[in-house]
This record gives sequence, C-alpha cells and structure tokens, in this order.
Amino acid sequence: RLVESGGGLVQAGDSLSVSCAASGQILSSYIMAWFRQAPGKEREFVASVHWRNNVKHYADSVKGRFTIYRDAALNTIELQMRSLRPEDTAVYYCAARTDSAYPRALYTAENDYVFWGQGTRVTVSS
Repeated sequence: RLVESGGGLVQAGDSLSVSCAASGQILSSYIMAWFRQAPGKEREFVASVHWRNNVKHYADSVKGRFTIYRDAALNTIELQMRSLRPEDTAVYYCAARTDSAYPRALYTAENDYVFWGQGTRVTVSS
C-alpha cells in the first residue's frame, strides 16, 4: 500500500516536497515513480527511481526543478519540487512496479505501474 503526503498550496517560485510511504512492501525490488494529473488533463509521468541502483528519470517539464529521492531506512520516496509554477498544479500520485532486468529501463506509462497511492494535491498560485 502506498500513501502520499505533503501536498498543499504554495505560490509560484516556492518549493514543496511530497512523500510516499510504503506499508507491507519492501521497495528494494521495485521501480518507484511520481505521476501527476492536472484538472481536465490525463495523468502524466513526472519522475522515477530504481530502488536497487538509484537510477533516476525525469520528465522534461520538471528536469532541473524536481528531484526524486529514496530513503531505504524509512521505506519512502520523496519528490522535492523547486521553482514551482502554476502549471505544476495537479494531484500527485506515487506508483510502483517490479524492477526490470534492464538497469536503466524507463517506464512512463500509467499501465507500466501496478501499485498506486490515493494522491496528494499540489496547488501553485500565480
């Protein structure tokens, strides 16, 4: 089970972090990801991290502003967001899938992931 936390309302240019805690699962054999869904839009890939080797991928729209971290001790992942923009406003979802034989495999589609959290809302005002 994945549970997100940390969303909220911020102003453009601010920073915010959202976290995802896993219960009942050991994440060492998973690829973890963040997706987001803005009002009226489809869910889109934001970032992912291979738990095993810490390989990370980012969507072009967030590259250089967002950072995904994994915390093995707490069994959580975190998405640190800087220089937030109004277009970053969305519900942010944590997702997980089993690891791949390819150490740098990139999975960006919703149906690549099996486990999902309930989402946490991030609102960026202009």
